[in-house]
Amino acid sequence: MSIPEIKLIFDEPIQRKKVPKHLADYSPSERREVAKSFGLPAFRATQVATHYFSHLSDDPQTWSDIPADVRQSIADQLTPKLIELVRSVTCDDGMTRKDLWKLHDGVLVESVLMRYSDRVTVCISSQAGCGMNCPFCATGQAGLTRNLSAGEITEQIVAAARACARGELPGGPIRLSNIVFMGMGEPLANYNAVMRTVRNITDPSPDGLGISARSVTVSTVGLVNGIEKLTEEGIAVTLAVSLHTPDDELRETLVPINSRWNIKEVLSAADAYEKRTGRRYSIEYALIRDINDQSWRADLLGRLLKNRNAHVNLIPLNPTPGSKWTASRREDEAEFVRILEGYGVPVTVRDTRGREIDGACGQLAAAEKISAD
Repeated sequence: MSIPEIKLIFDEPIQRKKVPKHLADYSPSERREVAKSFGLPAFRATQVATHYFSHLSDDPQTWSDIPADVRQSIADQLTPKLIELVRSVTCDDGMTRKDLWKLHDGVLVESVLMRYSDRVTVCISSQAGCGMNCPFCATGQAGLTRNLSAGEITEQIVAAARACARGELPGGPIRLSNIVFMGMGEPLANYNAVMRTVRNITDPSPDGLGISARSVTVSTVGLVNGIEKLTEEGIAVTLAVSLHTPDDELRETLVPINSRWNIKEVLSAADAYEKRTGRRYSIEYALIRDINDQSWRADLLGRLLKNRNAHVNLIPLNPTPGSKWTASRREDEAEFVRILEGYGVPVTVRDTRGREIDGACGQLAAAEKISAD
């Protein structure tokens, strides 16, 4: 199986059409310089950021601290429209909503908004498609179209925060509390845009959404140089490593990037991140029937993790149409949990939300593309 192109890890793939620049693409100081480049007073950038991040306003006519005759032009300059809702599908009595977004160049990406009793989480995409080529993943099989800009990623989050504030989910208005970079794409393969987005999330008002870094999860299939770079950022987000098997032989089939960085190297980088930040990391493990759910693999995983500050998230595979891969049997899942707990490894089985709405990343976009064709 071919190895993904590594040189794209910190570089932007060639864009078919240039993404319009958005306030969210810049740091707070850069935003003021951008405003000045448009012939605006620098403070206009702070005003617009307040409306965008604090008030979650998408209607410039409500920006009463900006002269009415220039509101729309300033909005067009600093907050151009980057994403357009194609459709939403819901399940779990409306508590789970999957949104399909069309970007300015017609590319489709997805986000999923999930309300629980104590929190609301949005799962967002950082790339259109993915270049990691994991065979059981709908997005991976689609290949990489392009990286998203920080503005395009942030727009998914702000749209989710706006939906929460407007009470679009059952239960009434609520504040968006958690963001997970587990949608389409490999976040650390679009490093700079993802980190700008993380700062947009965690910067206090008016520069960002003011959400704690502890409520942000960044996932990776194991790009060691990306984990090392993240370690130096000084932002204690939760790192989630998609391991999927404890043995290199199988992992090179399930997660082809393992040919570049093996399990030992990935866990060593995750350990260094934990040591630097004090944050326990997550091991994501999609349970696939008769592929990686054997008891001996649970035993090997337990021995690998027993002295590490890691938590295992077992994920019942959400099968994609026509795929040979499917979820493990309940008894095999239970035995896997029992063995890990026997080693003192914290483990949870992830809530299987979204199965009725093509919940696996990439399924809805793929279905929409097929119907359009």
